[in-house]
Amino acid sequence: MSKAAVIGGGFAGVECASQLSSRGIKTDLFEMKPVRFSPAHKSEKLCELVCSNSFKAMRIQSASGLLKAEMKMLGSVTVECAEKSSVPAGGALAVDRDIFSSFVTERIESDKNITVIRQEITDIPKGYDAVIIAAGPLVSNKLAESIGKLTGNEFLSFFDAAAPVVEAESIDMTKAFFQSRYDRGGEDDYINCPMVKEEYENFYYNLINAEVAQLHDFDRKKGVYEGCMPIEIMAKRGADTIRFGPLKPVGLRDPKTGRRPWAVLQLRKENREGTMYNLVGFQTNLKFPEQKRVFSMIPALHSAEFVRYGVMHRNTFLNSPQILNGDYSMKTHPNIFFAGQITGVEGYMESACSGIMAGINAARRIQGRETAVLPPETMTGALARYISDCFNKNFQPMGASFGLLPPLPERIKDKKERYTLLAERSLKILKEMSDTI
Repeated sequence: MSKAAVIGGGFAGVECASQLSSRGIKTDLFEMKPVRFSPAHKSEKLCELVCSNSFKAMRIQSASGLLKAEMKMLGSVTVECAEKSSVPAGGALAVDRDIFSSFVTERIESDKNITVIRQEITDIPKGYDAVIIAAGPLVSNKLAESIGKLTGNEFLSFFDAAAPVVEAESIDMTKAFFQSRYDRGGEDDYINCPMVKEEYENFYYNLINAEVAQLHDFDRKKGVYEGCMPIEIMAKRGADTIRFGPLKPVGLRDPKTGRRPWAVLQLRKENREGTMYNLVGFQTNLKFPEQKRVFSMIPALHSAEFVRYGVMHRNTFLNSPQILNGDYSMKTHPNIFFAGQITGVEGYMESACSGIMAGINAARRIQGRETAVLPPETMTGALARYISDCFNKNFQPMGASFGLLPPLPERIKDKKERYTLLAERSLKILKEMSDTI
């Protein structure tokens, strides 16, 4: 009889196991708790929440709401249990974390096709028809070593040092211009956001006085800043430090003035379609509201919509575009799959969603069927495309965002209307495909 192994009992792991079971695949789900706990985990239950108890908005006009709607259509166990354990949270889906974990644990442990094995896995299991590694961002050191040997250590990162990303449509191009430094490269490779002296000084003052996020103890102990200096720390070394660093204007000329700006923030494409742009050199540990407040002081970003905020913390993840296919299988080992935050998706529901697709595809691989990759017009498919698209040479984790979706044929300025149409398009496509999946 066919059998699969899933490593990790978090959001991705339980979804993998559930999808495999629903397709008649016997599954061993390995969870190292309570034999061993990561620095962030305390409970023996599966699907433990270690940060917020919110899974974000439910309305489909939000990226997180659309993602959950798609997951429900795909048979998500975590969304079902979240709705059963929800607490009042306005338009968001928030849960009683203990009840939620209890529901998930009971659901998985009572499944006749799933055997939960409380054991720390330090190497890739052998003897299975498919293996899914869903170990999470705080994977144990020994398993991380085994993953490094399997994937190549150069493709495994241990710190998430990411700069913010903004939606292209929210950049004020009347206050920005396209140009590569010294005109090297494509003419639209970078969007340049210039500042005059007074604008820069106001931005600088607010940057060095902004409130930073508190680090977890295990982040501080690991020295998360050693390889990547946050922009706010660099700025405190002197008023001109970042103006001669990430904000240097050398090799650029503002076509509106014909002169070199006092300082320039460069934005680089985050995806092939150019719907999202990365703030180059702006790795940061500022609190999220502070990032929006301070970075919006740059004139071209005064109305910027932030797809992802900058983060700096312990987060083991793969350089997935070099390693994974869009079905979450390895390019070099098609019967080994990855799921969860280790793939580069960011967030509870994003991790669970990747687990759904990895589980579906591991089952299909075992059954000798072609794996399923959803179109990028769906949020589920867009996340899979993001983590497997080799266009992204500076890969960093990403959560659900409308910026990941291909744009509509017609340009719609009203954001609410645009997001509604994008969501309706996504759900229509998924409904049409549901029988084949």
